[in-house]
Amino acid sequence: MSRINEIGIRLFKELFKDKRTLAMIFLVPILIMWLMSVIFSSNNSTNVNLGTIGLNNGIRTELKNMDNVKLKNYDNKSQAKKAMNDGKVDVYVTQKNNNLDVTYSNTDSSKTNLSKMGIQNSVTKNTIKQLSNKIKSLTITNQMLKKSNNVIIPQSKSNQQKAFHVHNHYVYGDSNTNYFSTLVPIMMAFFVFMFVFLISGMALLKERTAGTLDRVLATPVRRSEIILGYLEAYGLLSILQTIVIVLITVWLLNVEIVGSILSVIVINVLVALVALTAGLLVSTLAKSEFQMVQFIPVIVVPQIFFSGIIPFDSLPNWLNTVSHILPLRYATDAQLAIVFNGKGLTDVWMDILILVIFAVLLTILNIIGLKRYRKV
Repeated sequence: MSRINEIGIRLFKELFKDKRTLAMIFLVPILIMWLMSVIFSSNNSTNVNLGTIGLNNGIRTELKNMDNVKLKNYDNKSQAKKAMNDGKVDVYVTQKNNNLDVTYSNTDSSKTNLSKMGIQNSVTKNTIKQLSNKIKSLTITNQMLKKSNNVIIPQSKSNQQKAFHVHNHYVYGDSNTNYFSTLVPIMMAFFVFMFVFLISGMALLKERTAGTLDRVLATPVRRSEIILGYLEAYGLLSILQTIVIVLITVWLLNVEIVGSILSVIVINVLVALVALTAGLLVSTLAKSEFQMVQFIPVIVVPQIFFSGIIPFDSLPNWLNTVSHILPLRYATDAQLAIVFNGKGLTDVWMDILILVIFAVLLTILNIIGLKRYRKV
C-alpha cells in the first residue's frame, strides 16, 4: 500500500508542476461552459427578413404585426432575388391577382417554417377581416333596404372575394429539406479541420519524441525546408482525405449543391491546409502527446461554435466580432455561399484570401517555432 501511495504522490506532484495541464483541467472547461452559456442563451428567437413585391395591404399589415418578422419592400422580383443572393432577405413574396408566389432561400429550416406559418396566418386573418367587413356591409345594406321596402339583390359572383392561393418555391432543396441538411456543409468543413489538425499535430510530435527531428535539425537543412517538406507530404495526404470526405458526404447523404462541387473541394482543401499548419504549430509547442490532446478543446472546440452552426445574427455583437479571428468562420461563409446560393470562387475571393493568409502566417510561425529545437 505504501508503494501505491508513493507512486500516487509522485504523479500528483508532477501534475501540479505542470501549469499548462492544471489550466487545461480547471480553467478550460469553465471557459467552454461559459462560452456555451453565452451563445445558447443570447437569443432563442428566430428572426426572418421577408421581402414583398406588390403585396396586398391587408396581408402586409398582418405580417408587419408578427413578432420576429421584418418586412422589406421591393419594386420588382429581380431586386428581391438579388437581395436574397446577398443574404439580406430569407424569403420574398410576389402577388399576382389572388396568387401568392413565395420563394424561400431554405438555408435555415427554422426560418422557412416560421415564414410559412406567418404567411399562412396572415392570409387567413386578412380573409377573415374581409369577410367580416363584407358581412357588416351587407347587414347595413339589408337594414336600409328593409326600411325602404325594397328587395335585396343577391351579390354577383364577380363581386365575391376570391381566396388567395399560396405557391411555394425553394432556392435550395425542397419542402422536405430539414435542419440537418443545412448543417452538412458546416460540419463538412469542421471535420476536415479537426481530423487534419490531429493527424498533422501527432505526426510532427512523433518525429520529435523519436529523435528523428533532432537528427534532421543537426544537418545543414533549413528550418523552412523542414516545414515545407512536412507540408508537402501531409498536404498531399490532407488533400486526398478532403476530397474523399467531400465526395462521400455529398453522395452518401445526398446533399444538394447549387454551385460547383469543385468549388466546395477547393474551399475544404484550403481548410485542410490551415488545419495542417495549425497542427504543426501546436505540435512544436506541446511537449508530449498528452499536451497535444489538451490543445483540442482550446483550438478545435471553439471553431464549431463560430462556424455558423449557431446563426451569426443571433450572437451578441462582441461574439460575432470574435468569430472573425477563427479560420472556420471564413471557410463556412464561402462554403455556404457556394452550396446554398450557387456562387463561384470569384464571388468568395475575400474568404479565400483570408484562409490563404492564415496558412501563410501559421507556416511562418512554424519556421520560427522550430528554432527552439535547433541546437547547432
